[in-house]
Amino acid sequence: MIDQLTVDRIMAAADVVEVIKDFVSLKKRGVNYLGHCPFHNEKTPSFSVSPAKGIYKCFGCGKGGNAVNFIMDHEQMTYVEALKFLAKKYNIEVEEKELTPEEIKQRTERDSLMVVTAWAQRHFTDNLQKHSEGKSIGLSYFRERGFRDDIIEKFQLGYSLEQRDALTQAAQKSGYKQEYLTKTGLSIARNDGTAFDRFFGRVIFPIHSMSGRVIAFGGRIMKSDAKAAKYLNSPESDIYHKSHVLYGIFFAKKAITQSDKCFLVEGYTDVISLHQAGIENVVASSGTALTPDQIRLIKRFTPNITVLYDGDPAGIKASLRGIDLILEEGLNVKVVLLPEGEDPDSYAKSHSATQVLDYIEQNEADFINFKAKLLLNEAKNDPVERANLIRDIVKSISVIPENITRSVYIRECGKILDIDESILYSEVGKIRRGKMEKILGKAQYSNTDTPPVKAKETPALPSFVENVFCEEQEKEILYYLLKFGQNVFFEIPPPEDVEEDLPPQQVTVGQHIISEILNDDLEFKNLVYKKVFDEYQKLMEDGREIDYRTFTNHPDAEISQLAVNLLTTQHKLSKIWSKHQAMPVEEENALHESVPKAIMVYKSKVMQMVLGKLHEELRSLNPKDQIEEVNQLLVRLKTINELKNHISKELDRIVL
Repeated sequence: MIDQLTVDRIMAAADVVEVIKDFVSLKKRGVNYLGHCPFHNEKTPSFSVSPAKGIYKCFGCGKGGNAVNFIMDHEQMTYVEALKFLAKKYNIEVEEKELTPEEIKQRTERDSLMVVTAWAQRHFTDNLQKHSEGKSIGLSYFRERGFRDDIIEKFQLGYSLEQRDALTQAAQKSGYKQEYLTKTGLSIARNDGTAFDRFFGRVIFPIHSMSGRVIAFGGRIMKSDAKAAKYLNSPESDIYHKSHVLYGIFFAKKAITQSDKCFLVEGYTDVISLHQAGIENVVASSGTALTPDQIRLIKRFTPNITVLYDGDPAGIKASLRGIDLILEEGLNVKVVLLPEGEDPDSYAKSHSATQVLDYIEQNEADFINFKAKLLLNEAKNDPVERANLIRDIVKSISVIPENITRSVYIRECGKILDIDESILYSEVGKIRRGKMEKILGKAQYSNTDTPPVKAKETPALPSFVENVFCEEQEKEILYYLLKFGQNVFFEIPPPEDVEEDLPPQQVTVGQHIISEILNDDLEFKNLVYKKVFDEYQKLMEDGREIDYRTFTNHPDAEISQLAVNLLTTQHKLSKIWSKHQAMPVEEENALHESVPKAIMVYKSKVMQMVLGKLHEELRSLNPKDQIEEVNQLLVRLKTINELKNHISKELDRIVL
């Protein structure tokens, strides 16, 4: 951690105009400075910098903040990284907390591994550019693939000699320890204490971290060898976790931010060829299955992903799970199928950037259309296969966190597959409830007839109820979620007929709140509150330990600020408590009353606003000509009123 005194010195020294001028051409206009926004493409400058206030603001895309915010956004750095960047610029010494011996050892080892991989990259590049074998085999291969010299240099491509221990021997002569060569995976140790190169006889693709440091390598074999893998990657190490890394992210991050879109491809050469064509907002999963961490990495820069597939149906089917993962993270995903026989590499080489982008724009399909058309060809008229297809697509829709987005996809699915929307809504609801029950562990005790010892549940809302904006109620629920989420709320006893002596299952306040909100398919409308709720749910699903510090120390400034505000402000009990002048009690001891009541107030507010909408719809209809619609609305009004009266009684309110 950087101490506050140092942070204050950095903030005081950082001149916002001086900092931004390193990246943007600014011209003085009155008391402010004006330039073209670096965060989106614009013809007329709308990026304003105020030296007096120490802030910047783009009136085109809405980006704004201080010098630290600018460095964070422009260079895609964390808050601490941006502070260190500015400290270096203004020659301010950064003093961080004293590290433990274990932390010092770990940091030293990581630094050593980074030094070794940086040296190896230079070694491989020198082989490619200067060694006769590297030029005749490696450089010839890259040029045959159509890569220009500037692109080869940009991606720091290289070559590993066929001599089995060439790199190992060269590294040791240069003073690098065998221990670190082995830990990075550059060398493989033999039982007799000697070692040989992992990548011998291969062209090399360095893999860069977000900040541009080389952390691993991919190698393609140059000889036809049935026993050897065509592509070989570095193993996992302290500096390389393949599930957290995307090939090309360092070169693509700025373009992704500016275009607000990321193209996702499969291999190294796909990325390189698209860059050479002038399309830089592209990354690859490097031939591995897409992971949630890789998707979250893209999410830092844009919510929009377009997956580019070649014309191999078998390969596409195998990678469809990746689309579900993208949807689950709440991103917008489109799919493009390239012409038969083409892949991103070959298509980018034979077409200009404009042609490639035009083709993508004209052929982008949402995942429902894409998946349905792909699988319908197999199902044809087989009712069993068709049913399986519908289940498959419904499963994909069910992972989408956004209620509105799910509804849109359900409508689309109903049209394409000619199936009643209500059936799809029902199936999606079953899957989501089942997932929630697994989180709560209900499956373990599902066969018991013993009633659980628990707090009062609020009645479920009918499926036609739309969510509305209830900010105060959302805030109160979040307060209980963050402050008391890990408190045990109630226990579910084990089945009586089980011989094994099982302990009761404990359900936390957080699990109860998440379950109540999701069971009614509700979602928060305040975007910051929604981010906190969704993240809490995700952490719970992943089985991770959740602590309030998860949110107070969150890298997202909006989330951390909200968490701090909720946890440091004295919470006022609901008016329901003061209505009858109830004696104040310790909050922790009142959770069995306050949490269900907070949820009931939220649902009551939702129903109150839904009633208003239904009355408006009823007034707009003609009772003579639209009898069926009027009757449907009256049934809905009756249902909502009954529920509202029930909740009002639970809240001990007088219904006027």
